[in-house]
Amino acid sequence: MNTLEIKKEDALKAHENASSKGKTLLENLLGKKTFQKKVTDRIKTIKDVLEYNGISEEERSEKYMLFFDNLKLPHLYYQWLAELLCKSLNEDWTPDWDNSNERKYFPWFKMCSGGFRYDDFAYWLTGSSVGSRLCLKSDELAKYAGTQFTEVYEQFMITK
Repeated sequence: MNTLEIKKEDALKAHENASSKGKTLLENLLGKKTFQKKVTDRIKTIKDVLEYNGISEEERSEKYMLFFDNLKLPHLYYQWLAELLCKSLNEDWTPDWDNSNERKYFPWFKMCSGGFRYDDFAYWLTGSSVGSRLCLKSDELAKYAGTQFTEVYEQFMITK
């Protein structure tokens, strides 16, 4: 039996430049996971968060922003975005609230005269100081969410 070797970087480059049929062929040959980027490489903006959750920019503007604006509670819009962000960054993971050994993380912010800024991350075991929809599966994702999407958290956490 003959074996064909291919460098991963070459496979990734071929996949990036391939047509949709070519991408499917490569994914079938080498496995779909070979071509998946880290979630932090895929989710960089609110637009990415919305796309991940199947929401178009038009839908966001016409449906969601209008709804929250009409309620005169714009902070709820940003809480909704934060929940979508956490759902996106967690991919298929959902916290197991029956497992006290499973760590659940969230970004921690500092509010001071210097303004609102990401400060650290935290996890908890039995108590909770954050809603379950806002927890993340790793400290890396909590740090990323807190630094990349600080304004989203600020808009729903601070009364202005």
